[in-house]
Amino acid sequence: MTQPDFRFESLAQAQGLWPVAGVDEAGRGPLAGPVVAAAVILDPARIPPGLNDSKKLSPRARARLEPAIRAWAQVGVGLASVQEIDALNILRASHLAMTRAIAALPQPPALALIDGNLLPRGLTLPGQAIIGGDARCLSIAAASIVAKIWRDRIMVDLAQQHPGYGWDQNAGYPTKSHIFALQSLGVTPHHRRSFKPVHNILYQDISVSD
Repeated sequence: MTQPDFRFESLAQAQGLWPVAGVDEAGRGPLAGPVVAAAVILDPARIPPGLNDSKKLSPRARARLEPAIRAWAQVGVGLASVQEIDALNILRASHLAMTRAIAALPQPPALALIDGNLLPRGLTLPGQAIIGGDARCLSIAAASIVAKIWRDRIMVDLAQQHPGYGWDQNAGYPTKSHIFALQSLGVTPHHRRSFKPVHNILYQDISVSD
């Protein structure tokens, strides 16, 4: 299994582009909650060991790495709300969260390494899109961990406000229990109305042609 490395950052640094921020988001697929992005500028001399795509790490490993990233690197976090997701679409909202995360960094990067195949429209600095970047690039891997941890904490908090949906366990993803809760308990203000399962429950008595 390949591990993310520092080659993208090193290449940029050799070209005079420094600092370099890795940027990733968490929460594109859930039916509820905001989308959260993180931007991370790693210190080449103090890279936390064990960084990897957050999806390949156990919850315990993520919880161990996230404080080290915040202690040793520069970190910015940005969110896009459920209302923004519904108004813009999830891709545009994810990109909005990314630009907000970059803007929240203590210093502006000279280059942003963006996970995915598209650069955010609102990006005001040089960027490089990297497909599968969280598994290939250490800065993006670090950002994926921070974004995942941050979003999971939000969903745990929202689960206390809206019990029954299991958000502390499913993070808002469309699990069977979450779908059942939607059908039995109804739609909360934190559900994404533009997402089909939520939309269908809201408008199940209205025909498509109406």
